Amino acid sequence: MKIGQLAELTGIAASRIRFYETSGLLQPAQRQANGYREYAPETLTRLEIILCMQGAGFSLDEIRAILPPDLNKWPHGALVQALRGKIAEIELVEQKLKQSKRDLLTLLDEIGETPDSNCEGKAKRVLDKMHQRRVKQQQ
Repeated sequence: MKIGQLAELTGIAASRIRFYETSGLLQPAQRQANGYREYAPETLTRLEIILCMQGAGFSLDEIRAILPPDLNKWPHGALVQALRGKIAEIELVEQKLKQSKRDLLTLLDEIGETPDSNCEGKAKRVLDKMHQRRVKQQQ
């Protein structure tokens, strides 16, 4: 399969496919006599896996560490560990986002919806409380 076909089927730019190849995420393509790259059929599957993993928050280095040269020989233990690790990272981000939302709602409640002359003082008090709570959580 030529790079243009891969790009069309996956929606990935040809330059990005070449980047994945040079960075070791894809097996090197065979070169035809005219210099065109000819990719193996499983390259399409590898690209779909790469896109899926990136969408789930995996970095290219993480994907490179997990993705085996032969897609029929996944290292089960390493894959499970990587997936659990990513889930833990996502849960941590979720907790931080929930706390940020609570902090912003608290701030909004404190300063109110209507402007008044003491808005700056109210905001400073709430922000100080939020800062003190974060310091306690970090200890």
